[in-house]
Amino acid sequence: MIRALRRLCLLALWLALPLHAADLVIDLGHGTKTYTTAQLLARSDARDVTIPADVAFKRAMRYRAVPLKALLDGASPGDTLQFVASDGFAAQISAALIVRAQGSQAWLAVEDPTHPWPTLDEIKGDAGPFYVVWTDPEAMKIGPEQWPFQLASIRRQPSVAERFPAILPDPALKADSPVQRGFVVFQHTCFACHTLNGQGDAKLGPDLNIPHSPTEYLREDLFRAYIRDPQALRHWPQARMPGFDRKALSDQDLDDLLTYLRHMAGRKVQP
Repeated sequence: MIRALRRLCLLALWLALPLHAADLVIDLGHGTKTYTTAQLLARSDARDVTIPADVAFKRAMRYRAVPLKALLDGASPGDTLQFVASDGFAAQISAALIVRAQGSQAWLAVEDPTHPWPTLDEIKGDAGPFYVVWTDPEAMKIGPEQWPFQLASIRRQPSVAERFPAILPDPALKADSPVQRGFVVFQHTCFACHTLNGQGDAKLGPDLNIPHSPTEYLREDLFRAYIRDPQALRHWPQARMPGFDRKALSDQDLDDLLTYLRHMAGRKVQP
C-alpha cells in the first residue's frame, strides 16, 4: 500500500513538472557541463533581451537570456563549436564570433516553462527550450544558420576540414577563388542542414552531391529561385528549408555557392 502511494506521489510530481524544462549540455574538451532551465533562468547575468528582427519568429521578440560567452569558459577564438538541435540541425560556428564579439553579441535565450514561447509556424512546433539569438547581427554579418533553436548541446570540435575531408574543394585552388569562397558560404548556409559526399552531422536535408548535385538536375535559374524562396518553386506546407534573401545571402555569395556545388559535382565520393 505504501509503495503504491509512493508511486502515485511520484507520478503526480512528474505530471506537475514543466513540460518545456530541459538540460543543455556543453562540452569544450575539459569536462562536460550540464545546465538546467531553472539554473540558467536563475543566473545573476540573465537579462531581458529584445531582438527587433528575430530570425525564427520573423518579428520582434523579447527573451530572458544569458550571455553565451559566459557559458563558454575555456573556449578560444580558434575553436569550432558545434551547436546541435533536437531536430537534427547541426551548425558549426567559429568561437571567435562569440568570444571576440565586435558589435554583435550572442545570447542563449531560455524558455521559461511558465511562459512558453509562441509556436513556430514554419515547423508547427516549439523553438525552445534554448535558442541562440544575436543583438546587432548585421555588425558581424551573422547569418540565419547561426541562430540555432531547439538547442540541445554545444561541443568543441576539430575544424570542418579535419572532420570532413570529402567536402573540401581541390586544394590546388587559390584561397580567394570563387570555389573556395563558395565553400565558405556552403559551410555558413547549407552545412547545418545538409551533408555533402555523405559527410556532415546534419540530419535535416538530403545530401547535396550524392547521388546527384542539384546543379546537375535543376536549371540554374530555378535553383537560384529555390534558394531565394523554396516555396516559390515547389509549394509544400511541411517544408523546413528557409529562403535566403539578399540580406542573408548576397548575389555574389550565391554565385560563389553555385560555383562550389558545380565544382564538387566533379569530385563525388561515395559514402
